[in-house]
Amino acid sequence: MTFGDTFRTAIAALTVNKLRSGLTLLGVVIGVGAVIALMAIGEGATRSVTSRISDLGSNLLFIQEEQVGASRLPGSRQAAVSGLTLQDAHAMEDRRRFPYVDGVAPQSFYRARVSAASESVDTTVYGVTPDYPWVRNFYADRGKFIDESEMSRRTLSAVLGSKVARDLFGEADPIGQSVRVAVKGVDPSLAFRVIGVMEEKGSFGSTDRGDAIFIPLSTMQAKISADRSALGLTNVMQISVSVSDRAELGRAREEVGQLLRERHRSSEDDFSILSQEELLKTMDDIKRGLMVFMGTIAGIALLVGGIGIMNIMLVSVTERTREVGIRKALGARRGDILMQFLAEAVMVTLVGGLIGVGLGVLGAAFADGKPLMGGNLVTVVTTRSIIITVGVSAAIGIFFGIYPAMRAASLEPVDALRHE
Repeated sequence: MTFGDTFRTAIAALTVNKLRSGLTLLGVVIGVGAVIALMAIGEGATRSVTSRISDLGSNLLFIQEEQVGASRLPGSRQAAVSGLTLQDAHAMEDRRRFPYVDGVAPQSFYRARVSAASESVDTTVYGVTPDYPWVRNFYADRGKFIDESEMSRRTLSAVLGSKVARDLFGEADPIGQSVRVAVKGVDPSLAFRVIGVMEEKGSFGSTDRGDAIFIPLSTMQAKISADRSALGLTNVMQISVSVSDRAELGRAREEVGQLLRERHRSSEDDFSILSQEELLKTMDDIKRGLMVFMGTIAGIALLVGGIGIMNIMLVSVTERTREVGIRKALGARRGDILMQFLAEAVMVTLVGGLIGVGLGVLGAAFADGKPLMGGNLVTVVTTRSIIITVGVSAAIGIFFGIYPAMRAASLEPVDALRHE
């Protein structure tokens, strides 16, 4: 028998009992559909988070203050320094020591209630420097951002996040309007003049980047809160460092960490440094774990479908024993019988796989954009996932169909013809 004859015979055999064939491929349809949909969700989530991490800025180091014990190196002539300071940030701008540093953005932040006219919102007020937009890839869409003039004069100027601007002013233009900022524990509230509105950036995790208000760091330190180190230097809560080349992130982390240890003279680090590369690596690790989990669930469904195929094929071999005997009596070889039944198993899984791919794609399209955990679900169906899934379904047909096919091929013609 030719290859074409084998598959035509397989199709004819499967169409004889359509209900049984349909029930046989149902398990494969469910398994493949689940694989496609789950992989689409995993891929979409990974791309969405990766995009959000990239939106934070290019090649960044995030330096956070850490609470440590009071111990200091003995015999030091320099007084103890606790936490990150504005002077630490300025030291990182030394291009002779750090030629790969493009920008440094220190900041502090507090929860606050911001009000305008009859509207008020709870948000986060950030004290930042003029380099913040460049370092964090986050710019003013209307008006302007804080500049050196506002910093030096410690003005009561504010730039609103897009969400805060909508909540307070609706569709009206907030530029030039006044907002009152009341930070918890600070009395009285302060009136700021709005000089700009930030661009839409969406959310990162559960944090909406538009749910914020930005003021000069110098104003925050002078008017709201100015935590001081043991040397009387002004503390900041975070420093973002932009590095010119991603390949320099590892070097930058080591050398910036060394600078801070020299300046702080502490027996243990009172800071932590996280790189954008680590965030992306963490996401890759989460993606791999998620895909293994999803693959396990879908694999169980495919396994059940494969077992169902083997059982049905064994029943088919029993029912068609006389047919096998007649074919062998007419000259069919052992390999012909083996290929015939194996082709039937592969045909079932391929048809089930293609139907499952269609249902999985439809399911992913239906789920795309649906609200989930404060955001919208993103699904991405890739060609790679379709090829892998269809290939796996065909492999399952071969694996679970080979035993029934071998059993049919091993029948002796005389015994097969005597079978009732």
